[in-house]
Amino acid sequence: MSAKLERLSQILRIVLGGRLRSLTKDRGEIMIEVGAEDYLAAARTLRDHAELRFEQLMDICGVDYSAYGNVACEPGRRFASVLHMLSIEHNWRLRLKVFCPDDNFPAVDSVCDLWPSANWQEREAFDLYGIMYSGHTDLRRILTDYGFVGHPLRKDFPVSGYTEMRYDAETERVIYQPVTIEPRENTPRVVREAGYGDTGHV
Repeated sequence: MSAKLERLSQILRIVLGGRLRSLTKDRGEIMIEVGAEDYLAAARTLRDHAELRFEQLMDICGVDYSAYGNVACEPGRRFASVLHMLSIEHNWRLRLKVFCPDDNFPAVDSVCDLWPSANWQEREAFDLYGIMYSGHTDLRRILTDYGFVGHPLRKDFPVSGYTEMRYDAETERVIYQPVTIEPRENTPRVVREAGYGDTGHV
């Protein structure tokens, strides 16, 4: 690891102290995890502390860790919100991860008051993963349709969805109806046919 990243990791350990649950260094980047109860305070510290100064929020994304690596996740470790930050002053980057304590109603604090650009990004994570951001003043869907049911990037969301939309010529309007596509499993030909691809000819 470079001396610069080593210095950043030392500063993070000192400044965040007991709020820091983990610090991972991988592929020239640092990712830290804090608890949901410390998330807002830690984010404010990362932005305002003179030795850190992560003044620019690059992105927020949701993550669904159910069956991550084909292993069931522990309770309270299914949904996470991940922030990607940049310090222009110190020229370093950081990822901050926080898990939602309740898998059935995933929620963490909003960071819109710290970085106004978080507004649409938190709305996207809410829309696609169902993560609620407490304190967000306008948390509504941003990518899916108004009547959309569910959150399409959750791992338990069906590929075909729950409803479909089509134009009805009789009523001359768009209607919603239950999905009419029958689910099917496509097995590659190479798997289902014994001897397919054999080059040994008599």
